[in-house]
Amino acid sequence: MVQRRASRADRRGVLSDPLDAWLRGLFGRAPADRARFERALTHGSAQADNYERLEFLGDRVLGLTVAEWLYELFPDEPEGELSKRLNALVSGQTCAEVARGWGVPARLRLGKQARDDGAADSDYVLGDVAESLIGAWYLEAGWPAARDFVRAAWADRIRQGASAPQHPKSALQEWAAAKGRRAPAYVVTDRSGPGHAPRFTVSVSVGKLSAEATGGSKQEAETEAARALLAQVQAK
Repeated sequence: MVQRRASRADRRGVLSDPLDAWLRGLFGRAPADRARFERALTHGSAQADNYERLEFLGDRVLGLTVAEWLYELFPDEPEGELSKRLNALVSGQTCAEVARGWGVPARLRLGKQARDDGAADSDYVLGDVAESLIGAWYLEAGWPAARDFVRAAWADRIRQGASAPQHPKSALQEWAAAKGRRAPAYVVTDRSGPGHAPRFTVSVSVGKLSAEATGGSKQEAETEAARALLAQVQAK
């Protein structure tokens, strides 16, 4: 019986056929540079050559694509309203939701500790990987294809709601100002977890009112804390 020698991809835990099929399904064709997309799915806990540089590029491609799209769709909205829409659409949470829809969690390449720490379901990690895949596709297929890919993935989200969504931190600040109170104060009360999967706990207070939340980044924790405090004041 002839035993097939494990390929390099197999030894690294990424089976060629399943990944190729997934990439074809996601992008409409198999990429010419498969290694770039392996890198886009690789967390820093797995190896040094990871998704971070591609995420940096994809973040800019995503931002420009969505900004251009909003400019077209809402010709009468001022800059402030467009910014609210943009911030909501390119947030880490939204990017993570898109990544889950693509099936990214099952295809992430993680070190053992990161897997054990739940990095495959982290909004922080999944949001970055969504952007790294956008960056990889931009390098593979160019600007028009990358723009079309983003528009297809975000199509159901960009038209949601007649008015621009407001970021929880901005909404809380406006509420405090309307009530004649000081601006919300945010304090990091705890930081835990390993470097590749940190957890921040943030407390926000407005006068005697306060709320606390935890997230994979300081910004995420602040946003969720503001959302929690808004829920408190709106329930009264």
